[in-house]
Amino acid sequence: MRIIDLHCYPNTEPWIKCQGPYVDALAKYWNRTWTWKQEDEVVAEFAKAGVEAVLVALDLETTTNTPPCSNEYVKGMQERHPDRIIQSWAAVDPFKGEIAIQQAKKAILELKMLGFHFHPIMGHFAVDDRRLYPLFETINELKVPVMIDVGTTGMGAGMPGGMGARIRHAHPSAIDNLACDFPNMNIIMAHPGWPWVDETTAVALHKGNVFWEMSGWAPKYLPAQLKTDIRSRLKDKVMFGSDYPSIPYDRLMKEWAEIGYSDAVMEQFFHGNAERVLGL
Repeated sequence: MRIIDLHCYPNTEPWIKCQGPYVDALAKYWNRTWTWKQEDEVVAEFAKAGVEAVLVALDLETTTNTPPCSNEYVKGMQERHPDRIIQSWAAVDPFKGEIAIQQAKKAILELKMLGFHFHPIMGHFAVDDRRLYPLFETINELKVPVMIDVGTTGMGAGMPGGMGARIRHAHPSAIDNLACDFPNMNIIMAHPGWPWVDETTAVALHKGNVFWEMSGWAPKYLPAQLKTDIRSRLKDKVMFGSDYPSIPYDRLMKEWAEIGYSDAVMEQFFHGNAERVLGL
């Protein structure tokens, strides 16, 4: 079965370094070392797992004061391994204003990237903040999708004050508002959305332009109702993502199999919905 992984980070030195002060907190959150690998090692892990990866760039420069893991870098990694990395999500820092708008245009028109990923908690913004709408208007004009994290994060978790990050910035109501204001923009919600899983479900069901990938969460810990919804009323909405390198692939595949979904549900989840919605 084809497996498209919509949410993979490069896990190389530029990506680890761009996280700045959050590296130690992430290592503590995931209970393991948080260190980079060589590019060939990363691609070998994708190959071993049998996934076709969509890489995610990361630009948190406003909040971390570190250089981003840039669109150019991520696109270059994709182009060096096209048989295993099939596309890439661009990242722009919304607080960079006109610079972000120009970077967005370059990412799509020149680099031919898939769309954009946003990390609201660590970026210190909510996507329905009207100050950011000039950027979303540009993305809407470019006719590309966005992937937006929803629910809590390991970045800053357990640290005093969460290192300034507010989990409320990733509440699904912000995506509900964005989807309403930009009905022609396809939005992929990233992660199960805990602690607002029911509200995230409501947004996915209500907004025809909103979809949902389940990365960054061990499948066996998904709430019972969500497990039921994935094979029923959400079957045309949900997609696979890993949040690599957060959780090992062997664990993810084992636990998804243990839930016991039919082959038809798994075909949609692992590749069919991503092919249909994102043209992959």
